[in-house]
Amino acid sequence: KFHQVYIYLMNTLNFQPIKLCGTNYPVSIAFIVVNEFCERFSYYGMKAVLTLYFIHYLHWDKNLSTAVYHAFSSLCYFTPVLGALIADSWLGKFKTVIYLSIVYVIGHVVKSVGAIPDVGDSTVHVVLSMLGLVLIAFGTGGIKPCVAAFGGDQFDEEHTEERRKFFSIFYMSINAGSVLSTIVTPILRGDVKCFGGDCYALAFGVPAALMVIALVVFIAGNGLYKKSPPEGNVLVCVCKCIGFAIRNRWTNSKKRPKRSHWLDWAEEKYPKRLIQEIQMVFRVLVLYIPLPMFWALFDQQGSRWTLQATRMNMDFVMGVCFCVVKMLNALLILVFIPIFDMGIYPLIRLCRIKLTPLRKMAAGMILAALAFCAATVVEINVIPPPAKESLVQVYNLMDSEVTVQFPGQTVLSDPLKSYEVTSLQTNTDLLFCLRIFYFCRFINTHTKNINITVGTDEFYAAANYGISQNISVPRGEYNGVVCETNSDQYHIDLGLLDFGAFYTVILSKVGDRVQFLMEDIQANDIHIAWQVPQYVFITAGEVMFSITGLEFSYSQAPASMKSVLQAGWLMTVAFGNVIVLIVAEGAGMEQWTEFLLFAGLLVAVSIIFSIMAYFYTYVDPDQLDKIFREDTDDEKVGSSDSKKNEAVSLNDMPKQTKM
Repeated sequence: KFHQVYIYLMNTLNFQPIKLCGTNYPVSIAFIVVNEFCERFSYYGMKAVLTLYFIHYLHWDKNLSTAVYHAFSSLCYFTPVLGALIADSWLGKFKTVIYLSIVYVIGHVVKSVGAIPDVGDSTVHVVLSMLGLVLIAFGTGGIKPCVAAFGGDQFDEEHTEERRKFFSIFYMSINAGSVLSTIVTPILRGDVKCFGGDCYALAFGVPAALMVIALVVFIAGNGLYKKSPPEGNVLVCVCKCIGFAIRNRWTNSKKRPKRSHWLDWAEEKYPKRLIQEIQMVFRVLVLYIPLPMFWALFDQQGSRWTLQATRMNMDFVMGVCFCVVKMLNALLILVFIPIFDMGIYPLIRLCRIKLTPLRKMAAGMILAALAFCAATVVEINVIPPPAKESLVQVYNLMDSEVTVQFPGQTVLSDPLKSYEVTSLQTNTDLLFCLRIFYFCRFINTHTKNINITVGTDEFYAAANYGISQNISVPRGEYNGVVCETNSDQYHIDLGLLDFGAFYTVILSKVGDRVQFLMEDIQANDIHIAWQVPQYVFITAGEVMFSITGLEFSYSQAPASMKSVLQAGWLMTVAFGNVIVLIVAEGAGMEQWTEFLLFAGLLVAVSIIFSIMAYFYTYVDPDQLDKIFREDTDDEKVGSSDSKKNEAVSLNDMPKQTKM
């Protein structure tokens, strides 16, 4: 009973929440930040092994796996609209997060059960996996706009600086969860064995457990939260208001005086407050139109940039592995957020430069474009052979010179020499595998079968020009390789077998035993450290664009539509992925030109966004609420008719510097 009375007093009598150590930060935000960390660990941990699960467990091909993966990602960013509508119109943010988190947990559990080999056949595994992914998409997407907006609700309206820093901390928790989960879940899948293979059930089960923890932590802070009640079916009211304004303008525009805004034609039926709030949302949504282009570039870190990395030399000092490249953005975020908040932004203010939110976002877009310019330079240096050409190598294993004729070319090859032909035309593009390892094969010219041991891998080459299978082995020095026949054993030195190369080793007998090492495909010679500048640019751009946009979406939204506007912000991410699919599938251009195209498009979009931002006037929704409350009080005490009918305009709001 005491708990219920406490909640009632906080919500109805406007008691101030408990603050952290005498600061203006409510204690409740600690529960929200921990909840977000656990939820992001859950989400990214599951996604870290999802593609491998499709390929190795469900036995799908790469095209189907990629398509389902991107479809799932897109669904996760389209469903926030549903969660926002439920929160603002029906349940409120707190209950929406709880109920959809339960759906989220159920999805994880179903997904984990589908990864147990003993549960049904392959059809059951596919059905459970897809059902689990759909539930996860609705859960994670539904709570995305609610958690961020709910955290912003905990701050008093005058504590804007503390709220801005909260969104930075909130974003850091997202990336901290991402980094940790990207390390842990692949280890659980590969290093822990269960049911006679990779333990996908455990790799999905741990994220499920983290989501349960996230839910428990969020509920534990119940008594500390400031909760804004839902204000009815906002979407229906908004749609009806817009529809009435359009109809009224169409039928009466010639009969009645012109109005300052087309939504003002709804004044005959709908309250001025609703009309002004819709205008506020529309003005922000118009600014969102160019934003998907930023996400089109940003989200290519996990696809185009990763593939670029596989064609580079990964010889890191002290054994830093390939997975670090995939985590570089999240690691840099954890470093850059305090650097920007405590160093760069204060320094800019000391220079008397007013850095408004929209200016930060425009600068972030330029930095992302610079990242793709850097990626273009790297790509030009690691570019593979052009499409419609193939490489043919001729090995002469005879004792005398041979002549081989190709259309338009004649090849002369001395004994045990190779000759390359690179101009043979073909009608299909070359497909390149991930070149994190080197590939090697052996050709046996002896009259006896040979077993070859390279590290922990074994090759078998039959006698009389038999060819072993192709085996991938990690980069390293391979000396003292054991070659064994049924009557003899000897050792050969292969030396350094480097990243991305394809080697053919010819075992021959000319006098003493001799091996010839042929490099069919050259090793990756551009070091992966050259990718660091593009990651620095894109991460700096993310700090200025994404965190600022998250806070801007909250600060410029009326109280009844904060989750809706957060959902609109998240949908720009979904449309950014659509842009990537359209360009990647339809353009058919070389990779470096595609990178350059994206950079140019983002520069053009940033110019358009800057022009739009220049004409945007910042508003304070809380101040608007105060004005409406004052007008309502005046009406109750019988104020004058002129006061009653006074239109509250956005132009009457306190203005800040444009852009």
